[in-house]
Amino acid sequence: MTTIPKIQDEIPKIVVAFLDGRRVKGYSFNFSPLKESFDLFPPEKPLLNQGTRVEIKDVKAVFFVKDFAGNAGYGESQLVEARGPGVHLEIIFADGEKIVGKTLGYKPEKLGFFVIPVDPESNNARIFVVSKNARQITTI
Repeated sequence: MTTIPKIQDEIPKIVVAFLDGRRVKGYSFNFSPLKESFDLFPPEKPLLNQGTRVEIKDVKAVFFVKDFAGNAGYGESQLVEARGPGVHLEIIFADGEKIVGKTLGYKPEKLGFFVIPVDPESNNARIFVVSKNARQITTI
């Protein structure tokens, strides 16, 4: 018997980290790294609820997660081991949060860029970092 996946299983799960410290989970059907805003739909029945407009200027990063539950007790490794295509970056935000990942597309003048965490066990599949809302971005 074939199981038909739920639409929620096919839509990327995201956690939006706002500059004011809030983190909001949901789905987006129109996120683009080139747009100034997107709509965020709640995790519960996203197709039946109305989305909330999110302005990129209010966001520090958008985390594309594997699972909404995550693992709060997991200490994500920030050790850079393997080299290869892409540039390793250390991103530090005003609130002290640090992300270490690899990118193929960091250009400071762009709205933002994607990084893939260096820890393969991270709950984050990829992260969109809003360039102007990072305090420091360093190549490592």
